[in-house]
Amino acid sequence: MKRSAVFLCLILLMFFAACNSADQRADDRDTPLKGTIHISVDESFKPVIEEQLKVHHSSFPNTNIVVTYKPEAECFKDLQKDSTRMIIVAKGLTEKEAEFYKSTLSYKPQYGILAYDAVAVIVNRTAKDSIFSFKDLQDILSGKHAVTAVMDGKSATSTVRYLKDSVLKGGEFGKNVVAAENSQEVIDIVAKRADVIGLVGMSWIGDSYDPKQVAYLSKIRLSRIECTACLERDIYAKPSQATITRGEYPLARPLYYILKENTAGLGTGFMNFMSLERGQLIFRRSFLAPAKMAFHKRLGSIN
Repeated sequence: MKRSAVFLCLILLMFFAACNSADQRADDRDTPLKGTIHISVDESFKPVIEEQLKVHHSSFPNTNIVVTYKPEAECFKDLQKDSTRMIIVAKGLTEKEAEFYKSTLSYKPQYGILAYDAVAVIVNRTAKDSIFSFKDLQDILSGKHAVTAVMDGKSATSTVRYLKDSVLKGGEFGKNVVAAENSQEVIDIVAKRADVIGLVGMSWIGDSYDPKQVAYLSKIRLSRIECTACLERDIYAKPSQATITRGEYPLARPLYYILKENTAGLGTGFMNFMSLERGQLIFRRSFLAPAKMAFHKRLGSIN
């Protein structure tokens, strides 16, 4: 009898310990409203994503989204790690890439466009030329024109990949194309030198409400680039929310999220936040073009 009682007590203790352990694991799981996750973000989108995170964390104080900013290729490497839940980059997944992740994760990651950004061509305030045809840009990047072009890296960033794919059509950069450490250094170099052009994400220099970015614009200028989609000839546009939306600025590019989550966790919560009204207003306020919601001005009158 004593042995049976002891044995029964041991079984009950093991049962309650297992229940407590299961409850602890359940408590540790993140949800859209609480928990901690790690994400990787293309460095060229840093200013606008910092704004998204600031508002999200203040709205949901029990969440902790740990972000690392790095080149696009490194973000995709991080996506293969268990520790990284989401990446924000300038391209989505191909069908082949989606199938690869499905084979390793047993489900396909979600991905979609949150907003539209642009690669801005910047020059020093004292530069003689700030208007470029699309052919001019191709000739500079390919080395036919010996103007020094400064980018945020040479082989792994979204800016580099986009310019190779969309401007050079798969061609190689000339020897006059040089790499800076990051977008901030590109701006610093152009601010000091009148003999170079710089190429950076628009979210670094397009926000006229940001005192830091307004200070940049006292030292640099946004170049006008030939509109390749316009029916009229000789239309040149600066990067802006309006020219991206109307298709006038030729170096526009999407801002994608890629989410590795098959349950409703914090990654889903942050993705929904950026996709719905508040997140889309932050993109709009940062002078990017929101992709999920259209915001229009309507004229009204009172009789």
